[in-house]
Amino acid sequence: MSRRLDWTSSPAGPLRGMLDMPGDKSVSHRAIMLAALADGVSRIDGFLEGEDTRATAAAFAGMGVHIETPSPSRRIVHGVGLHGLRAATAPIDCGNAGTGMRLLAGLLAGQTFDSELRGDASLSRRPMGRIIDPLTAMGAHIDSNEGGMPPLRIHGGRALHGISFAPPVASAQVKSAILLAGLYAQGSTEVREVHATRDYSERMLATFGWPIEFGDGWARLAGKARLRATHVAVPADFSSAAFFLVAASIVPGSELVLRSVGINPRRTGLLAVLRLMGADIVELDRREQGGEWLADLRVRHAPLHGIDVPEQHVADMIDEFPILFIAAAAARGVTRISGVAELRVKESDRLAVMASGLAGLGIEVVERAEGAAIHGGRIGAGRIDSVGDHRIAMSFAVAGLIASGAIAISDCANVATSFPGFADLANGCGFSIAASAAGQG
Repeated sequence: MSRRLDWTSSPAGPLRGMLDMPGDKSVSHRAIMLAALADGVSRIDGFLEGEDTRATAAAFAGMGVHIETPSPSRRIVHGVGLHGLRAATAPIDCGNAGTGMRLLAGLLAGQTFDSELRGDASLSRRPMGRIIDPLTAMGAHIDSNEGGMPPLRIHGGRALHGISFAPPVASAQVKSAILLAGLYAQGSTEVREVHATRDYSERMLATFGWPIEFGDGWARLAGKARLRATHVAVPADFSSAAFFLVAASIVPGSELVLRSVGINPRRTGLLAVLRLMGADIVELDRREQGGEWLADLRVRHAPLHGIDVPEQHVADMIDEFPILFIAAAAARGVTRISGVAELRVKESDRLAVMASGLAGLGIEVVERAEGAAIHGGRIGAGRIDSVGDHRIAMSFAVAGLIASGAIAISDCANVATSFPGFADLANGCGFSIAASAAGQG
């Protein structure tokens, strides 16, 4: 029997409180990976205790890396050096983590041993050709199922060489996979992007002492250096904060402060878009920590209005579009989104699921191949199938705050992959989410 978790989100009053978000998922993945390959012992504070990031830690433990957990959200990683990993005795389970699988593929392409990467049903439907192609150009040998789908079978012992690559799709995961393979490659590896994506990998590599040059939309490194153990303080996850930024914006009388949130400019496109829509969000105590910018975000209710979302923000908010759909549904007027075909190959076809879900709640949505137009209106009561997508589930939980009645949301267990404890934290500041669990075959 597997888990089944359903939610019912009901209308609620003003949201109040000072909240701590979980650690940044992207930073947590990368911190474990580079700490495992570093010389010496690294400490990671603020590690996300989610299923995705734990799967990445388990992957390295299975390859011979000793990882201690002295307390929740802390890891002590005894690095084995760039060439110290051992072959796993079984296929590596990446769970639901697309970041974990794609970045691991880059790292494992340079090992002397064979590896196999597997995922859950959702991850097994996500395209991996976008990393297989450039890694193959570097000399890797990777087999996959038809259409470039997982599992990935990575053949070790291949001599990698650096390349200069321009990804056809803006993706920090693709860029990172190539750079991580570049650690093992002869010569220089360079990635140049049409639209700049988040630079967590570049900043993390520099923090661990690897010589790397990078700027807006480009990164370059040479192989055959070393990583040095360090202390990583993981900021709070902006993608997690996004649900509360929208919730407080659309519920009258609300005021929340979200503490120590990472505000990397390549991650916070939603912040810019919400402000264009009229949101009242202020950055307090802006500071730098471990190469990343943090701030406390204070958000107060403000009437939102529809806009044409500037395309330059799309790559910087690709994970936040589900919750933007909810903000758009609550706004006055029409919000138009374009250039988001990438949403169709996330944990679900997020463009289709959000459009049909809102339509079922009485919101007019015109879906297009690479975008949508959302007509703001009154969100009705109804039932939503989150199709096992954590961001879909949390987004409709926010919608329930201002709906005309309760919204029943099915298949919410995967929220634990990125935001364990979401419902409890949300209820603590004024949401009304009731959970029901049952087994299913």
